[in-house]
Amino acid sequence: MIIGGILMGKRIVKAKNKSDKKQWKLFASGVLYLLPALIVISVFLFYPMLKTLYFSFFVTTAGGVTQDFVGAGHYSRLLQSGAFQTSMWATFKFVLYTVPTGIVFALFLAVIANEKLKGMAFFRVIFSSTLGVSVAAGATIWLFLFHPTLGVLNNILAVFGIDGINWLTSSDWALVSVAITTIWMNIGFNFIVLLGGLQNIPEELYESSRIDGAGYWHQLFKITLPMLSPTLFFVSVVTLINSFQTFGQIDILTGGGPSNSTNLIVYSIYREAFYNGRFGYASAQAIVLFFIILIFTVLQFKVGERKVHYQ
Repeated sequence: MIIGGILMGKRIVKAKNKSDKKQWKLFASGVLYLLPALIVISVFLFYPMLKTLYFSFFVTTAGGVTQDFVGAGHYSRLLQSGAFQTSMWATFKFVLYTVPTGIVFALFLAVIANEKLKGMAFFRVIFSSTLGVSVAAGATIWLFLFHPTLGVLNNILAVFGIDGINWLTSSDWALVSVAITTIWMNIGFNFIVLLGGLQNIPEELYESSRIDGAGYWHQLFKITLPMLSPTLFFVSVVTLINSFQTFGQIDILTGGGPSNSTNLIVYSIYREAFYNGRFGYASAQAIVLFFIILIFTVLQFKVGERKVHYQ
């Protein structure tokens, strides 16, 4: 009886060791498959992040060589800097202008384009066409539209007897102008993703609701939006992050002016690093931006995801 128990115990230990070896082999195989991706991510993501963090503690030369260790000096300076506070305020206003407006407008177009009407394919191509326009080309198009004398927008205002607006040279309108350009540029991507989400909603749900006598608005708020909530959540996260990282259109349209009204934080980082040669100070701004985006993203997952309806 005792010998039988010992033998049984040995068999269990042996089976467990065999299972552990199998698990380790599977783990090693998984790591091997992921190794190329891990190397690429480490070189192009983790290393620059760590290098940026390292730079943020130093004063550097214009060539990017570290000189003096200043610890948290750059961060302390940022907190006291009026220019940085102006940049942060402009960034938050820009995010507020572009994210909700861009998502609502793209959703409106997606709902219209999801209707089964003749010729709708043409409008789907038009609505999604901005996805194929580069930032440089899109900003140049809007540069002409915003022109004070030749621009279409001021000519339309003139038809109604309204004075032209200095879209890009007025500190009151420059940020709005860049926001309009950004919304237009992002509309294609948001439209395609939301239209894909709408087309994945089962038609049976609408048929059942019609049998129960539900109207269009009831279907929209009780079926369409709840079923579309995972896609809306994804679009809101991506749009928010992209909005914080806006750069190209600012560089082409306003160059951060007038009076720093469009000097968003990413453009401020660029100017500090490559115009003023203060890589350490720019790196500290980049680290602050990273944590701001991280906090907003975490908040979106903690608060916004509760409203998401997963099937």
